[in-house]
Amino acid sequence: MSQISARLPDPLVSALDAAANQQKRSRAEIIRQAIEHYLEDYEDLSISIERLRDPNDPVLDWEKVKNELLHTD
Repeated sequence: MSQISARLPDPLVSALDAAANQQKRSRAEIIRQAIEHYLEDYEDLSISIERLRDPNDPVLDWEKVKNELLHTD
């Protein structure tokens, strides 16, 4: 496992300490968890953008899809 350091503004450190105290966890654990969530969201967003830019990915007509969903038996 690697260790990194970062400079944070005082208000962010105060919010970090409050979150850590509330969850009874360390600063490091809160930061690690926040980075994991951020990277998961970033990966999802990157995949979405890649698909939006893919000219071979079909574009669906929302009205047609909605009608098909509403009229499915």
